[in-house]
Amino acid sequence: MVIENWVKLEPGRPKRLHFKDHVIASRQITDPIRGVPATRQGLIFYVDEEDGTRVDKMYSVLSEKHASDFEGYLPDKRYLGYTFVIIKDAPGFVPPRILETRAR
Repeated sequence: MVIENWVKLEPGRPKRLHFKDHVIASRQITDPIRGVPATRQGLIFYVDEEDGTRVDKMYSVLSEKHASDFEGYLPDKRYLGYTFVIIKDAPGFVPPRILETRAR
């Protein structure tokens, strides 16, 4: 049995997500360049639907560029009315992006 609490993106494979809530929080990560622990601010979405299946997961956004994709959807939780198709175009340090936004 594999426990998955976080949404995982595979390069080149779109992921369809619906969010039910969000927080901006500090996350402890390992800096990918220096290899040392670091604290970063991140946008964390609580996911209630992934690829058409009901789930209870989190989607963490640490990239400033990707977080800015959601900027217009955060006020008044506008994202509640949408399903987002997100894709990571390549492995490595390439941030994901919103491929498509679908009204619910």
